[in-house]
Amino acid sequence: MHRISRQSIIEVKNLKKYFNEGKHDEVRAVDDVSFNIYEGETFGLVGESGSGKSTTGRTLIKLEDITDGEILFRGENIEDIRNRKDTLEFRKAVQMIFQDPYASLNPRLTVSDTIRGALEVHNIGKSRQDRNKLVNDLLSSVGLSPAFANRYPKELSGGQNQRVGIARALAVSPDLVIADEAISALDVSIQAQVVNLLIDLKERLNLTYLFIAHDLSMVRFISDRIGVMNSGKLLEIAPANELYKAPLHPYTESLLSAIPVADPEEERHRSRIEYDRQTHMYENTEGVRMHEIAPEHFVYCSEEEVDPYKIKYEQLMAKA
Repeated sequence: MHRISRQSIIEVKNLKKYFNEGKHDEVRAVDDVSFNIYEGETFGLVGESGSGKSTTGRTLIKLEDITDGEILFRGENIEDIRNRKDTLEFRKAVQMIFQDPYASLNPRLTVSDTIRGALEVHNIGKSRQDRNKLVNDLLSSVGLSPAFANRYPKELSGGQNQRVGIARALAVSPDLVIADEAISALDVSIQAQVVNLLIDLKERLNLTYLFIAHDLSMVRFISDRIGVMNSGKLLEIAPANELYKAPLHPYTESLLSAIPVADPEEERHRSRIEYDRQTHMYENTEGVRMHEIAPEHFVYCSEEEVDPYKIKYEQLMAKA
């Protein structure tokens, strides 16, 4: 099993990302979010569409400017990364796999051109011949034949294009890979293949992942820890298996209750839990923040809710 360091590769502190700040149509896409990702782990970030999870990922790779807070990569505030040299080093260390495998690839470039471009930007490989060999090696590492090198994205399936996107991200040997809904646009049968590929690559290449998705069942399969987001807030963080055994926040319970069950009879009688946002508005309530209910298990709540959550945790873990 891949070893997880207790050393944080990235720390997010009170992150805020507001759109149209101060205007009547202000959107608080990310609102006072804090978490860290340890070296060697896969941190899953889940939530419904519009919860702020993808915006969070884009701020971590500097594709979105932040409104407030700090993002520390290996202890350095990424807001201080400004000159070209430091930016290139950061881009090399942190890569992203995008949601849409077609839109993320240039349709006018061959697969080889796409991957080799990343090598050229970061001056990897001594010659074009060296880079072509690296391209072929990268294609093999993601389960594609080197024969794909001269094809265009339109000639590939969605799953194959996503493998090209993964190869492009891995071309520069990153430390952290952000997978932003990387499987949501793929057929269910292909999703499992891509997730298994990501797990295999993580083990072989000593990678760290931020895996952003809305499918809790798939997130559980790949993640070591999971954070649950809703309306820009991070509501619960816990080890993956524990989150499923003892979901504490009502929104987490709601998400888990929505996961389909394979047994048709059980699915027919399954009850969904509806989440009422009004119960957690916390206007003029003191001490509302992420509280540690159990070791490594945090819930966004008021101080008054801490003890009831601890009781709930013990009860659920006793039943698990």
